[in-house]
Parts: sequence; C-alpha cells; structure tokens
Amino acid sequence: MSARLIFGLTLLASTAVSAAPSATNAWVAISNVDATQVFEAQAKFSPEDASNAGLAQYDGLSADLGPNINYRHVSAMQAVHARLKRRLQDEKDSRVRQDLEILMSSIDNEIAEIRLEEKYNLPWVDVPQLMFSSLQSLLQEQLPAARRAKALERLQRYVGLTPHSIPLTEQAKARFMEKRGKPGLQGPVRARLDISISNVPTYIKGIRDLFTTMKIAGAEPALAAMEKQLTEYAAWERAQVLPVTREDFRLPPELYALRLKRAGIDIEPRLLIQRAQVGYMETRAAMQALAPVVAKAKGIDATDYRAVIRIMKQDAIPNDQLEARYKEINTALEAAIRRERIVDVPNRPMIMRLASAAESAAEPAPHFLPPPLIGNAGEQGQFVLPLGNPVAGDREEAYDDFNYPGAAWTMSAHEGRPGHELQFSAMVERGVSQARMLYAFNSVNVEGWALYAEAEMIPSEPPEGQMIALQLRLLRAARAMLDPMLNLGLISREDAGRVLTQEVILSAPMARQELDRYTFNSPGQAGSYFYGYSRILQLRAETELALGANFDRQAFNNFLIDQGLLPPDLLAKAVREKFIPTQKMAIRSDSR
Repeated sequence: MSARLIFGLTLLASTAVSAAPSATNAWVAISNVDATQVFEAQAKFSPEDASNAGLAQYDGLSADLGPNINYRHVSAMQAVHARLKRRLQDEKDSRVRQDLEILMSSIDNEIAEIRLEEKYNLPWVDVPQLMFSSLQSLLQEQLPAARRAKALERLQRYVGLTPHSIPLTEQAKARFMEKRGKPGLQGPVRARLDISISNVPTYIKGIRDLFTTMKIAGAEPALAAMEKQLTEYAAWERAQVLPVTREDFRLPPELYALRLKRAGIDIEPRLLIQRAQVGYMETRAAMQALAPVVAKAKGIDATDYRAVIRIMKQDAIPNDQLEARYKEINTALEAAIRRERIVDVPNRPMIMRLASAAESAAEPAPHFLPPPLIGNAGEQGQFVLPLGNPVAGDREEAYDDFNYPGAAWTMSAHEGRPGHELQFSAMVERGVSQARMLYAFNSVNVEGWALYAEAEMIPSEPPEGQMIALQLRLLRAARAMLDPMLNLGLISREDAGRVLTQEVILSAPMARQELDRYTFNSPGQAGSYFYGYSRILQLRAETELALGANFDRQAFNNFLIDQGLLPPDLLAKAVREKFIPTQKMAIRSDSR
C-alpha cells in the first residue's frame, strides 16, 4: 500500500458510523478537541488533506503555494505546538497525555521535514498529479452529491477562475523560480521529472473523465483552463526544471534519516539491512521447499521456485473477470477468518475495483484508498488494482504480478481483509481518537499489520496462494534491503533491479516502479513492511510466552486493531501494560 495512506487516514459528526462518545471513551472526545487545533492549522495550507479525511468544510478550497509558504506554515504549527505543550502540563488522563505527545511529535516531524526540504531541495511541485489526486478524492460515487459538486469549486480555484485566486501552476512556478540558482539546492531526480511530464496528458484525460462520469455540470470553462495550464506547465518544466535535475537520486543523510523516522523505522539503516537479509534468505529457502508441492498440485514440470512462479503467471485471469475472481477469493478468506477466529470482520462486502489509466499513473502499485476518517457517513475504503504502469515515452506495459489465481489470495488479504480494509474500517467504527488515526500514522504500523494479515491467512490458502504469499514476503524483505542500500550507495539500481526480476520474480514494469519508489517517489518507506511485520511477530511471541496456553489470537488481533496507528514502541507498551494484564485477570477470574 502506498503512503496515500496519507495516505494519506474521532469525534465524528452526527452522521458518522461510530456511536457518540460514552462514559468509557469520553477521553476520546477530549483528545479530539486537541487534534482539531492541529488539522485546522494544517488545513490553511493543504485543505485537500483535511477534505480527504472527511472535513467537508474544506472541499472547495485549494492548496496554498503562496509567498513565504514555509515560514507561514512553520509559524502556524509552532503556535499550535506551544498551546498543546501548555495543555500537557495540566492534563491528568494518561491516554489524553499520550495523544498530546503524539500530536506534538507529529508537528515536530512536520517542521523538521519542511526545514530540511528547504535546506536541500528546490521547491518543485508535481501540480498535475496533485490536481488529479485531490479531485479524484472528491469525485467518488460514495460521497454525497453536495460534496462531489464542490470539486468544480476546487478546480476553479486551481485554475484561477475564482475571484482573487491565482492558478496553482503559477504559484508553483513562482516558488521554484525564487530559489532556482541558489547554491546548494538540488532539483528533482531527472527520471521523476520525466515521468511527471509524460503523465500530463493522462492526468488531463483522467480529470475530464471524472467530471464526466460524476455529471458535474458547468465544468467546461474550468476544464479547458486546466488543460491549457497543465500543458503549459509541462513545457515550463522542460525549459526551467529539466536543466537543474539530478541523476544521483540519493538523499542527504539527515533527510533520508527523517524519512525513515516518519515511516516508523526506529533503527539504523544498516541494522535494517542486516535483519532484512536474514529474512530474505529464510523466505527464499521456504519458497524453494514449497515449490515442488505447488508444481505437483498444478501439474508444472519444474521444481525451482523461480520457474514455478513464472509458469503460474501464465494462467492469467482476463481483465473483465478480475473483479469477480477477487470477490470470490475475498469471500473465501472471510469465511476462514470467521472459522479460525482470527479477528472480527464487518458483515458487509468490501470494495475492490480496477484502476483507471490516470490512477495507475498517480499510483502504479496496488493500493488502498482509505475512507473518510472524520464525519464518515458510511463511505468505505477501496482496494484499487492497476493493470499497467504508464511511464515516460510511448511504452505502456501490463503487469503479470497480480492477475493470476495464486496472487489474488495474498493481495486480497493485504489490501482487503484482514489487512488495510479491516484496519481502517475498524478505526472508523470503534471510536479511535483522531490523534491515533491521523497523527500517529506511520507505515510501520499500517504496512506491518497488512503483511502480518497475509501471514495469518496462509494456512487457509491453497498451495499456489501460499507460494505467492511467500513471494510477496520475499519482496518485502528485498525492499528493506534495497531501499537503504540504494540510498547509502551500497548497490546500483541495475543490480537491485536484477534482484527484483531474477530472484523475486517481478515483471519489468513492477520492478521499475519498485525502484522508482526506493529512489525518488518515496525513499525510506519501503522497509516499513518488513520492519512492522517483524515487530508484530516479536510482540506476539512475547505475548504468547506471557499467557501460555491461554493466549487468545482473536483477542490479541482485535486489541492491535483497536489501538489505531500507534508506532511500534507505543503499541508494544499498550500490549504489555493493558492487554496482557487484562487477559491474566480474566484467566484468574475464570479459574475461580
């Protein structure tokens, strides 16, 4: 899953799914008042994120890229931090205090990233992708018509048709040109800019298609302006940004360290590499042991796991049957979840769909679009499966990584249930505080849970599903090796690509988007899957040892979900100080 888990995720409105706070979770309402101060300050600069979280009052507003943006943003966040610090001095409830610390830590990281970006990088913005992604978040069939209609107001602000508004492309150009030529500042990676420019026609068509599909009347003047401005922006990028791009994708060490920290990885990169190398070798050995079993079950004349996977991929599911097949498999997985008492699941079907071309350009990997986490009126998250990876030039290749029966099992477990879809649904419905949903957000928790969910389902899958579950676990270990190795200069992109295509057995476009992810799209994030999974496994082992034969897997998994998106140390603290003592007390009560 991508970070749109912004990506991108609760005193809810009266129409929300969750019940009003009871006496037992009144502390959540108090905590949410504190969180409100934070997102109100942030929404002045990025109202799209607040809108995407479910705050409808920001639906028609546009990002602020105006003069002195960094100074104004930092000043606003510092003011909120000071107020929260004063609150902490007076607050007695330990849960609210913890949430206050989460909020202040999130602000500290936000300010640190703004300052480091300003220190090292020219302020280039991929405006076409920003526009498409934010408009897509509003133009969703599940949202009320009144909210969808606000997409036109947002687009009008983007293109400067609203009084006193300045086109977003002009703001972005101005901020870039203010810093262009300043010694010490580097431009974007050349490959990243090439992809951005080549995707502009796809984004333009994608935005037009969204407005057409959702039947938003009166949009043509704004759409025409959008098309002209984004086309001109691409030409400006070629003239002004391209000459200052860089080939070396590596980040300055302190900026890469912050990216790891924000993802939730709290160990040194070289230690992460060492642990991932062990996991990689162990998983590859398990795949080789399973390969003959899968070959026999599938009638494959091969025993090496690489050959077995390549032959399995040839059994492709036609595109027009993919959604139906995934739904069948998710139904089978849900039956197993209930039968084996793995974790509580909702009694409604999940949403899975194929990605449009524009969605695939914006996010070329399978991903989960979270539901609104504030004011949710029944909207659900969506598991989105891309079929191709639009890239620079005329090349467009199809993945063969997700469209065959063996892959559908573990992809459903990860993106659907009991993975991302379950985790985010539970946060909406169980009354988790906004601090623990929005501001504790870290990929180690989110992606660690989803990889753990895959592992929980392996015994309930056929041999071919088990094989691909191990293949994708191998990929997560490879990520945790290759991302830091690339960014520390310990391996070349070419050699990393060889690992992904020849050992992990990814398709060429999938391997390419993986490498793009490690090098310029989201460096530092990819190791969070393996690290988060290993932290949950360690915590579960500790808990099983503490409770012995009385360990309850379903209770343990439900407890993890109920904690929201706490980082690994706080999650472990909650298990040790709350779950284990409560379970022991229940055991003593039952034995009387």
